[in-house]
Amino acid sequence: MKFKKNQTIYLQIADFICENILTHKWPQEEKISSVRELAASIEVNPNTVMRTYSHLQEMGVIFNKRGIGYFVSKGAPNKIKEMQKQEFIKQELPEIFKKMQLLQIDFQELEKIYKSINSNGQKSDQN
Repeated sequence: MKFKKNQTIYLQIADFICENILTHKWPQEEKISSVRELAASIEVNPNTVMRTYSHLQEMGVIFNKRGIGYFVSKGAPNKIKEMQKQEFIKQELPEIFKKMQLLQIDFQELEKIYKSINSNGQKSDQN
């Protein structure tokens, strides 16, 4: 795993885990890698992975069965989507809107760009 310099490692690992949950690589209520296994596979200190697991457990994304290991919580994908959506709206969207204003990009132009990038190229039915 390649880490970015602008975010703490344990949060980047949390993002990696959340992505695996959202893509169903790690299904709900299924066991996930142990702290040691994940630490070895992504080449970080086990304490860093433990911090990640504690963070995700506090958020209700994973849970611990004592003596057995960590599991993906039921409803974790919805929790992750909601948390990431709120983070996007609070942190990233204001910067995007600021840049759009500076470059004089309106929503109609943005919609055209979105549609051209959209993988299936179909028009949205939300009109």
